[in-house]
Amino acid sequence: MADADRARLFTIAEASALLPELRPRLEMLKRGKHELKELHETLRGISPAMRANGSGLQAQQLEEGAAELVARMGVALAEIEELGVVVKDLDQGLVDFPALRDGRVVFLCWKVSERAITHWHEIDEGFAGRREL
Repeated sequence: MADADRARLFTIAEASALLPELRPRLEMLKRGKHELKELHETLRGISPAMRANGSGLQAQQLEEGAAELVARMGVALAEIEELGVVVKDLDQGLVDFPALRDGRVVFLCWKVSERAITHWHEIDEGFAGRREL
């Protein structure tokens, strides 16, 4: 990842200090993604004929709700990225923190379900290559 060389580099202490701020945002993003999927499934079930027979208002409200949710999620994602944190997987609440290890840039890897940052991986290995600190 070429951008990782220019990214903010975190110490374990700096990354850990952000967890209380990141946890609620990531939990909201996880819920939001699930809710957005449900909204889209409901909208797909409203056929064009149903829209013409009285379901048009319901479809419009669902579409507006989805747009509002996407906007809120976009703000939360931007706030996380402004911190220098890389969002990897919303379903898992998985993020990476660019860091130096043995003179090279790696990622400190953390999931919202974990109490603390205890793993890292090479930039090109991803979650499957996680190793304990």
